[in-house]
Amino acid sequence: SFTQGSKLEIPLWLAKGLHDSKRKIISVEPPKIYKEAWRTVFSADANVVDLHKMGPYYYGFGSQLLNFDNPENPEIAQTTFINRFRRIMDSSQNAYNEDTSALVARLDELERALFQAGQKGLNDFQCWEKGQASQITASSLVQNYGKRKFTDMDG
Repeated sequence: SFTQGSKLEIPLWLAKGLHDSKRKIISVEPPKIYKEAWRTVFSADANVVDLHKMGPYYYGFGSQLLNFDNPENPEIAQTTFINRFRRIMDSSQNAYNEDTSALVARLDELERALFQAGQKGLNDFQCWEKGQASQITASSLVQNYGKRKFTDMDG
């Protein structure tokens, strides 16, 4: 049996199952890598901090922590994410035809996807600029928006 105030490390799925903001069965404390001292470290340049080693799904797991009542939630949600993403997007646009493997190795999975999207966008633009792209097509988001507007007008 456990006494009130006992601290245990439990998996996220179990914490989510036990957490009830009305009955206060448990309170959840974020892992140390989401605490203020570590967030300061992670907000450094992505070239310096190996976030992938610390947690390959750092942002995905961090977003799950927002389900719990924690006074640090606004900082967890905002600080690191914004600082690192801006630098990663800049890097993806300024590293055309360069070896980026060392940078990418340090990124969490979401950051890697962002970097790849930035590189693809830059590559597509370069191809279009050189006349190597046959045509510019509207994104599916724009196409779906247009379809929705016409459907709304029919009703």
